[in-house]
Amino acid sequence: MSDAVLSLRGRVIREADVAFLRELISQNPELSRRRLSVKVCEAWNWVQPNGQPRDMICRSLLLALDRAGHLQLPAKRQSPPNNAIRHRRIPPVAPLDQSLIEASVASLGPLKTELVRRAEGEKLFAHLLSQYHYLGYSRPVGEHLKYLVWAGERPLACLAWSSAPRQLNLRDQLVGAPKEAYRHNLHRISYNSRYLIVPWAKVRYLASHLLGRVARRLSQDWQSLYHHPIDLLESFVDTERFAGTCYRAANWICVGRSTGRGTKCKTSKPTASIKELWAYPLHPKFRQRLLEPL
Repeated sequence: MSDAVLSLRGRVIREADVAFLRELISQNPELSRRRLSVKVCEAWNWVQPNGQPRDMICRSLLLALDRAGHLQLPAKRQSPPNNAIRHRRIPPVAPLDQSLIEASVASLGPLKTELVRRAEGEKLFAHLLSQYHYLGYSRPVGEHLKYLVWAGERPLACLAWSSAPRQLNLRDQLVGAPKEAYRHNLHRISYNSRYLIVPWAKVRYLASHLLGRVARRLSQDWQSLYHHPIDLLESFVDTERFAGTCYRAANWICVGRSTGRGTKCKTSKPTASIKELWAYPLHPKFRQRLLEPL
């Protein structure tokens, strides 16, 4: 019989792990919760692909175990500001020129594709998504990149890329293996979580052109920041709103349609809109690379 206590972000915690954590807390009563989580990451070699400890995930794990009564954390020493609330506030930007841009891609002149994660342009990126994308803006968690595309002095598009969802049956079909076979390589898949062309830009073929432009550089950009490549891109298209035309034109593959029930749905009936999963391999042997052992 399994002695699993809980599972968080793909890591299963068993009774032996809980016993280790209790002993660690007992032997280090002077440690704060933050220092304790760092020590746990060191002991378990629980690190991101770039070598940094998974400190925030570890803190969430320890807190979950404490709340469930499996262990007792040291008392909180400080209550920092709630960053989640702070990051939900979108700062204002200067008024934008919203006059119509009606042209061909070629006539726009040289386009600049700018990485704005923790850089100048990130506020504008958040503002544009919050105002003009139907899903709004949410601050990414985990590995992610943000691209802002310019035509001269005018912003044209925003593309957000994040860590891939942990569980997708449609992706399993594409890879040709169950998720357990490649879960350790999920960090080599990137998810196009937001894509916006500003509503005053009426430029034929622009959306597919920018998908191709970003796809050609994304793996190297990811490698530079997170020290590993990307082998597969994916995105969901809400079929009630869009036809996936730009993905098709950019040579992405339509893998299939969701059931509309999601991973946490407790009924057999759809509770959300039907979405298509589109994928774009960045490496011809992406299946073999995803299935490579650790």
